[in-house]
Amino acid sequence: MSKKKIVIIGIISFVILCTIGIISFIFWPAKFDLKKGNIILNYGETYKEPGYKVTRFGKNYTNQVKIKKNINYKKIGKYKITYSVKVNGITFKKNRMIKIIDNEKPKIELIGNKDTDVCPGTEYKDEGFKVTDNYDKNLEKKVKIKIKNNTITYSVEDSSGNKSEVIRTLTHQDKTKPEITLNGNDNTTIYTGSAYKEQGAKATDNCDGDLTSKIKTSGTVDTNKVGKYIITYSVKDKAGNEGTLTRTVKIINKSSLNDGKPGTIYLTFDDGPNSGTTNIILDILKEEDVKATFFVTCKGPDDLIKREYDEGHTVALHTATHDYSIVYASDESYYNDLKTVQDRVKRITGQTSMIIRFPGGASNTVSRKYSPGIMSRLTQSVLEKGYKYYDWNISSGDAGGTTTSSGVYNNVINNLRKNRANMILMHDIKPYTRDALRQIIKYGKESGYTFEKITMDTPMITQSVNN
Repeated sequence: MSKKKIVIIGIISFVILCTIGIISFIFWPAKFDLKKGNIILNYGETYKEPGYKVTRFGKNYTNQVKIKKNINYKKIGKYKITYSVKVNGITFKKNRMIKIIDNEKPKIELIGNKDTDVCPGTEYKDEGFKVTDNYDKNLEKKVKIKIKNNTITYSVEDSSGNKSEVIRTLTHQDKTKPEITLNGNDNTTIYTGSAYKEQGAKATDNCDGDLTSKIKTSGTVDTNKVGKYIITYSVKDKAGNEGTLTRTVKIINKSSLNDGKPGTIYLTFDDGPNSGTTNIILDILKEEDVKATFFVTCKGPDDLIKREYDEGHTVALHTATHDYSIVYASDESYYNDLKTVQDRVKRITGQTSMIIRFPGGASNTVSRKYSPGIMSRLTQSVLEKGYKYYDWNISSGDAGGTTTSSGVYNNVINNLRKNRANMILMHDIKPYTRDALRQIIKYGKESGYTFEKITMDTPMITQSVNN
């Protein structure tokens, strides 16, 4: 080969090598260093970038990287995250694979007990179940129920193959006592010489149903003798389980109603609550460490009744409407009105109050206009229903002509007596009563009186019935 040809071949080879080098330099890939590589996420978990680094020929291009991701966290599956960097007009890419999986088991919650008693001789009626899953919805239809002997197996599998199983065990036995419900109240008070009417009871059983006809009643009531009598109701089911319940009947003498603890003052407030007066009255009672009784209506804010109860006072019942034409229209109308205010007190305090004061007192005559003889009937029937009613033997006058705090104060202290219980009628809606209260309490303490609230054990102080 001639020297000339050798030179030409050398030149061509050099050009080719240079071209290859230039092309390699231009297209040589960037180096992507992805930390942790491909990633598996549990359903509900959010992807957090673990980091990356991109270099090319020793030069760091990490800050120039663009990331593209399209992950649907609400759906299990495979997703791709793409990292790209542009160098000298050429884009280099690298992918990271993300896999979202569900490895959480469904939850089966049985309605009823896992260990269930079944009435002897009867077939168990499945109480049902609830199924929840972190991913799949409406798995109830996929639950498989297998019954073998005295066990029921509930199993379910979600779309990812996660399985759950719950077993209910059945025992054919009856260990539940019959339930007795009294007709009327469990505490009844009547006057001596009045007739006691046995109201009876009802009984039901989880297996035997209605057992009312099998109730046995024991105990007697002597209405001619003051005392406390217990009536016992009992019933057995076929399995021998016995349920019992008692009713207490108190026989009281009218002549002893106004007996009480001598030297005691009962501060009682009607017609509230009322913002601006009741709340300040409560402040004074708290500061003086005195408990009182509030005969409430359906007017005023709930929070004041709640405060009365929470601070240890007696929340008693007055009337829902204080409209005589409604309250005394009939016996039924009175009890409807009473139940309305009773329901309010129970909703606020959680307690059923059985302490009442008739609108106008038991001696009122305005009721005669609407229902002749109604007070004679109500004063007896409320006792039979388990209530106790309280009138007063001292009036502050704040519901009549007394409109000053000094007048209220004098009406009260001038009528206090040490040889009896002093039931004071006031109204917590009156500002002059509010303003007189602290001085009344101060006088009572300095004069040796004690203050108490009315309870179901407090002897009733009543007035003569005039209708």
